[in-house]
Amino acid sequence: MSHSTVQPSRSRDLDKLLLRPGNLVAPTFEPGTQLRDDLQEYVRILVVGAGGLGCELLKDLALSGFKNLEVIDMDRIEVSNLNRQFLFRLEDVGKPKAEVAAKRVMERVSGVNIVPHFCRIEDKELDFYNDFSIIVLGLDSIEARSYINAVACSFLEYDSDDNPREETIKPMVDGGTEETPRTPPHCIEYAHLIKWDEVHSGRDFDPDDPEHMTWVYTEAVKRAELFGIQGVTYSLTQGVVKNIIPAIASTNAIISAACALETLKIASGCSKTLSNYLTYNGVEGLHIKVTEFVKDKDCLVCGPGVLIELDTSVTLQKFIDMLEEHPKLFLSKASVTHLGKNLYMQAPPVLEEMTRSNLSLPLFELMGKVPKDVVHVTGITSQNDSKRSCLRKLRVVFKAIDGVTDMDMAGGA
Repeated sequence: MSHSTVQPSRSRDLDKLLLRPGNLVAPTFEPGTQLRDDLQEYVRILVVGAGGLGCELLKDLALSGFKNLEVIDMDRIEVSNLNRQFLFRLEDVGKPKAEVAAKRVMERVSGVNIVPHFCRIEDKELDFYNDFSIIVLGLDSIEARSYINAVACSFLEYDSDDNPREETIKPMVDGGTEETPRTPPHCIEYAHLIKWDEVHSGRDFDPDDPEHMTWVYTEAVKRAELFGIQGVTYSLTQGVVKNIIPAIASTNAIISAACALETLKIASGCSKTLSNYLTYNGVEGLHIKVTEFVKDKDCLVCGPGVLIELDTSVTLQKFIDMLEEHPKLFLSKASVTHLGKNLYMQAPPVLEEMTRSNLSLPLFELMGKVPKDVVHVTGITSQNDSKRSCLRKLRVVFKAIDGVTDMDMAGGA
């Protein structure tokens, strides 16, 4: 079928990426209307966060042809959000961000379906996250980022060479913004629009309240000192407190666009994906650079760890003894944790006494009788005649358990 007979979609520019070949496409890329239709019908994307970046992401992804979107956010809309979270209006104050953001985008972009989740990210089971094709983050919290990263990595399984099996990889696109102040007004607006909301969540800022103004002034001075900026005064704080920094909204839009484009490239293969970290700096003019960070093979989250195959009858004490002789570990005086729970702790004495009774129990039972899972161990390892403490990730697989395949035995959890 020639290009002239292809029925155009709503987005002419999107068709240029999906309906014709190119020199930078992925090896699996097959241009055509079938690809475009599959993206709309089968690809499910989760947006984590419905704030300044999340609002932009929902809009961009919907306009990029994705029709099956979901968004999760635990926050409600506050007045201070309105300057940079463009989907919200004054009448929305007090309502859940996820619900209002989903509703507004669906009103503007026909055919898209967005399911909102007004809850904490920790409230969802792991299977919830595993159902999505791609997870896109629009978060302002390192803790939340780390949690979702750990969730995505928990789905990984490995082959006999400790390489991740491609079908178990859960793509995650992580976007974030931070405003670097350049002038006194920037410091004041940061204290007014961002810091106030962080410290006084749910409490409206009153510009006519001297205590409120003094608090903003004090925080602005702290931020100015941190970045070596002079000129923050109380009178200047009063004068600029109602202004809005356009860069906050525009930076969100730029980063969101980059994230949406990477999501489209991952889902369709229409171009090579980013390797693997993009930085945008708008302090002076426009500066964008891409840095490739090297993966740490010993990472406790995304690294393969060490595969340990055990019988279900092996006790925790026997398991700890085995670690001393394991050729990849030689770990003595080991403490063991599973899903954040202390199975056995060598120290302090009070924890050792509390967990000592577990030593005689089968590890299989202590881990909840799952066929495979990850445990973390800390202890002392000997290397080049020197001893040092270390923390290691172990993939424990129990033999002769229903549901554990040969590949599972080779790769682990």
